[in-house]
Amino acid sequence: MITRAAEFAADKHRGQTRKDAERTPYINHPLAVARLLSETAGIQDAQVIAAALLHDTVEDTDATVDEIGEEFGQAVRDIVIEVTDDKSLPSARRKQLQIENAAGLSHAARLVKLADKICNLQDILAHPPVHWSLERKREYFDWAKAVVDNIRGAHAGLEGLFDQVYLHKP
Repeated sequence: MITRAAEFAADKHRGQTRKDAERTPYINHPLAVARLLSETAGIQDAQVIAAALLHDTVEDTDATVDEIGEEFGQAVRDIVIEVTDDKSLPSARRKQLQIENAAGLSHAARLVKLADKICNLQDILAHPPVHWSLERKREYFDWAKAVVDNIRGAHAGLEGLFDQVYLHKP
């Protein structure tokens, strides 16, 4: 399932890049999230790792939740739905909903969300998005912390890593 999820995500994210100056292939992000969960956090649940690989496909590609369900099953579909923003809403509202809804996420979705936030902060530090001001980077760090503070208790090791990365806030 994990290899199939990686292939599916790579196909769906084909041609997409991150917002950094290097225009890093987008697939590197879900791969990093999955790697962080499996190698750093020791998560071996194939459904969680598959959901980590697929976590941005519905939000950022033409993939649908039905397609995720058909390909990877209801459990993976449900995790992906939990961590997917409603792109029809304004950005500020989506961000606020992430904070508000974080505490109600399933354990699996909390793990994916936590790993996603860690990877995003690491990317901002190492390869910041082009045209992001210092203020915007700081605002992102603070917003990510507000989300993570509402999912604490999911995984002490990942939360400790988040806190370490957060200490390097620009």
